Amino acid sequence: MNCILKAATVLDPSSPFHQQTVDIHIQNGTIIEIAQHIDTPEGVETIELDQLHVSKGWFDSSVCFGEPGYEERETIANGLQVAAKSGFTSIALNPNSLPIIDTSTAIGFLNHKTSTHATKVYPIGALTVQSQGVDLAELYDMQQIGAIAFGDYKKAISNPNLLKIALLYAQNFDGLVISYPQNNDIAGKGMVHEEAQSTYLGLKGIPALAEELQISRDLFLLAYTGGKLHIPTISTEKSVALIREAKAQGLQVSCSTTVHHTTLTDQELATFDTCYKILPPLRTQQDVDAIRAGIADGTIDMITSDHQPIDIEHKKVAFDNAKYGTIGLESAFGVLNHAIGIDQTIDMLTKGKTIFGIEDQSIAVGNTVDLTLFTPQGTATFTPQHIHSSSTNSAFVDKTTKGSVYGIITTEKIALN
Repeated sequence: MNCILKAATVLDPSSPFHQQTVDIHIQNGTIIEIAQHIDTPEGVETIELDQLHVSKGWFDSSVCFGEPGYEERETIANGLQVAAKSGFTSIALNPNSLPIIDTSTAIGFLNHKTSTHATKVYPIGALTVQSQGVDLAELYDMQQIGAIAFGDYKKAISNPNLLKIALLYAQNFDGLVISYPQNNDIAGKGMVHEEAQSTYLGLKGIPALAEELQISRDLFLLAYTGGKLHIPTISTEKSVALIREAKAQGLQVSCSTTVHHTTLTDQELATFDTCYKILPPLRTQQDVDAIRAGIADGTIDMITSDHQPIDIEHKKVAFDNAKYGTIGLESAFGVLNHAIGIDQTIDMLTKGKTIFGIEDQSIAVGNTVDLTLFTPQGTATFTPQHIHSSSTNSAFVDKTTKGSVYGIITTEKIALN
C-alpha cells in the first residue's frame, strides 16, 4: 500500500490537523506524511474524491450476521463488505449464530474466517452457555483468544446472582460484561412500546418500566461488585437518567443507543411494517429527545446500527409472527448526520473503541492507518437500491439521509465504493 489522499478535510479532535484540509501519504499501513500539499512520486496511487473528509475509523458495537448457521440471513464475507462500504473499519460481532459463540474454539473460528477483510471483527462471546442464562460460559478462555466482551444478545439475565458472579469473575482479567436491559416478566408477550399507539393499533405493549427496572437492578449489582458493565441499546428517558446518575457516582458503566432510537418513534408502527418490529421497541418522541440529550451531554457513549439481518421468510409475515430486528449498517452514517449533525455523528461512531479495549490512534504522522472516507454534504432518500445486505429488513427505507461514505483504509487494505 502506497497512496496519497488529496485535499482531505480531517475531522478528528485528537489530531493536530483537525478541521484542516491536507494531503495524507500512507505507506505500508502507516501515515508517513501530512501536509498542505504533497507531490505525488511516480508509482504512488492518488485518491481524489469530491469534498473528501476523513476521520478515525468508525466502530459499531453491535452487529449481527448469520454465519455460522443462518447464512440465508447474511454470510460473514458479504456482511464485512457491507460494513466496509458503510464506513466501519471495525465491528463487534454478536454471538447469536448457530451454534452460539460461547467457546474459545468458536472465537477462533471467527478470527480465522474474518482475518483477510478490510473491516476488523472483534467477537463478543456469549455470557452464558448457549445464551440460556443458566451457567457462565468460558469467559477467560474466550478473552484469551480475542473476545472483547461477554453478553447474551437480546437476552436478559433474569438471575441477578448470575450477573453478580459474572461481574466479580470478569474483574480477574479486566473483562467487560454486557447486560441486555429488559425485565422479561414485565415485558411479557409485548411486541411494541406500551403507550397510546400500541392501544390504538391493538398490539401488545412492552412498558418502558421493563427496561428501566432491569437497568436499576444491574446498576445496584455493579455498585456492589465493582467491575465494568456495558448496557446496550437503551431507549427510554428514565434509562438515560439512571445511567447519568450512575456515572456521576463513579460506577464503571457504559451504554449505547441505536440509530433508530435516536431518530424514529412508535408512530412508524401505523403501517404495521414488520421492519419496525425491533427490540427494544421504538419509543415516543419524548424518549427520542431524552436520548439525544444523553448523546449531547456524554451520558450515552456510542451509537450502534444494531445491524440484525432477518430473511424475508421471517419478516414478510403477520406482525405477531415476525422476528425482531432491522439492518442498519448502510444507513447509519447518512441518517445520523441528517439527525444530529456531523460532529456528534463522528464522535458517536468512533469513541466506543476505548470502552471495548480497542486501540484508537489519532490521525497523525507515524500512526497506523485506520481511516473512514466520506463526505458530509448532499441529501438523499434511502432506498432499497442502497441496501447491500443479503437481507433487506431496513427500517430506514424512504428516510432522508445526508452525506455519503466513500469507503475505508485500514492496515494494508483499501476498500472504496
